[in-house]
Amino acid sequence: MDLDLTIMTEQPTTPTDSSTSEQRVNYEKWDRSNCMSLMIIKCGMLEAFKGVVSNSVTKAKEYLDEIEKRFAKSDKAETNTILKSLISMKYKGKGNAWEYIMEMSHFASRLKALNLELSDDMLVHLVFISLPNQFSQLQISYNCQKEKWTLNKLISYCVQEEERLKQDKAESAHLTSTTKDEGKKRRNEVIKAPYVKKQKVHF
Repeated sequence: MDLDLTIMTEQPTTPTDSSTSEQRVNYEKWDRSNCMSLMIIKCGMLEAFKGVVSNSVTKAKEYLDEIEKRFAKSDKAETNTILKSLISMKYKGKGNAWEYIMEMSHFASRLKALNLELSDDMLVHLVFISLPNQFSQLQISYNCQKEKWTLNKLISYCVQEEERLKQDKAESAHLTSTTKDEGKKRRNEVIKAPYVKKQKVHF
């Protein structure tokens, strides 16, 4: 049906008395394509959006260009939003460290697509800033080394540290529970101890 004719080609010159039959046919094809395309575009739009483009726009290609101008994303605004999300991220220990760091890496990849590239070294520092105090020993270890860690190495160390923290927490909970049980047992033994009646001694 040549519906894309109006999008792919410029509008032909309006026919005049001196125009050839071929020029008239080409113009009619383009005009029909333009009318059909405009109708399809407007019918496919939500009612709330139909007033964003002036009725004076009568060419389908120009109509689409006007829609794009009003609804195209701003790279600057998107960059600002992603950067804010990345900087404000905090790991609260829910889930696991591997998934959390990969999420931060995903934000960095989106920034790279917007022509704002963060180095691995910068991303490593951002990860450390967002980790809770429980990972402070890991950060001290990193700061004391001359070597800079890659993101993969950081993930590996964070996973190991998280497992160690979980194990320490479980051992601490077990020790506390055992201590309470022993204390309760001693109290019960004192309560159940036989009562010895004191006897008066006469001199």
